[in-house]
Amino acid sequence: QVQLVESGGGLVQAGGSLRLSCAVSGRTFSTYRMGWFRQAPGKEREFAAAISRSGASTDYVDFVKGRFTISRDNAKNTVYLQMNSLKPEDTAIYYCAADSDLRRLGYKPYEYTYWGQGTQVTVSS
Repeated sequence: QVQLVESGGGLVQAGGSLRLSCAVSGRTFSTYRMGWFRQAPGKEREFAAAISRSGASTDYVDFVKGRFTISRDNAKNTVYLQMNSLKPEDTAIYYCAADSDLRRLGYKPYEYTYWGQGTQVTVSS
């Protein structure tokens, strides 16, 4: 069973930065494409960023482009989300997700099989 554990969330002022980490159990991390999603209260879970197995391909939703960076370290079984210039509207629970689909990137929650428990990010104005 694959387990994902997020960390790094917290409270930060607008304009600040946070780095989220997602540690993935198992020895096949490099075979999973990874994604970060977020869910604000009363809203649906939405895509934020994705990264391919090798890390060579990444993509972002428009409202985080230029501010967020997704990366992975296959030797450490960990995916990261560096978040800069945070805004109050970035407040949400952030989830990492993994899937072994052979396509490079996934953009929808249903495209991922494994999920972490989420980490809260709160940005104050």
